[in-house]
Amino acid sequence: GKNSIIREKIKEIEIKKKFKNPNLTNDFIEQILKNVYQKIGIENLETFKKYLNENDIEYEYVKQKIEIESLWNELIIAKFSSEIKIDQDEIRQKLTTGNKKYSKSFFVLEIFFATSDSEKIQEIYNNIEKTIKEDGFNKAVLKYSSSSTASTRGELGWIQEEALNKNLKNIFYEMNEGENTKPITVPGGFLVLKIDKIKKEKININIEKKINEITNIKKNDQLNQFSKMYFNKIKKDIKIDEF
Repeated sequence: GKNSIIREKIKEIEIKKKFKNPNLTNDFIEQILKNVYQKIGIENLETFKKYLNENDIEYEYVKQKIEIESLWNELIIAKFSSEIKIDQDEIRQKLTTGNKKYSKSFFVLEIFFATSDSEKIQEIYNNIEKTIKEDGFNKAVLKYSSSSTASTRGELGWIQEEALNKNLKNIFYEMNEGENTKPITVPGGFLVLKIDKIKKEKININIEKKINEITNIKKNDQLNQFSKMYFNKIKKDIKIDEF
């Protein structure tokens, strides 16, 4: 939609300001495209192009979207990776306390909506809820989400319970597969999260591997927050005549 185009334009303007020569290799873009189409069960690039064509979506548009998203992610990592704080000892303690045998993981989808008007949240949420009921969560992601995950169904992927903050853990433990949360306030807007799948796994003997997995989830989560806050900041600074 229009919001998505404006969002990309804002990111593109910022990328051009920060990178002298913003170019990605074709191999790199093709690898990311591959990740995208394999997620929706498509075998190869030709079939993916056919699929896009049938849905009136231009391949070049998708390719450009992925290029902008990848460069934006590089920009966020370069700018904020030194500010990431993760306490691995705390994670280790959570995993080894009380001889816990199993760990729950949740496959999570998100809709992120940026708004500074708290009175509007309920109204926007009602519209999102209506779209979810009538057309499904995917449609609501495309229509309302302003997160970079919008291009991949809103997928945040598998999140282990140890990587969740206390508030989210309590919310998720009350939910079943296929359900979504009420709006959760986060910096710069609010989130609606859907639990797509839940799995219960034995905690590996290899605790270090588990710690690294959880560390990566937490890193990505913090980078996501930085990305949203930075985007909202530059959005205010970019003048419409730059479009």
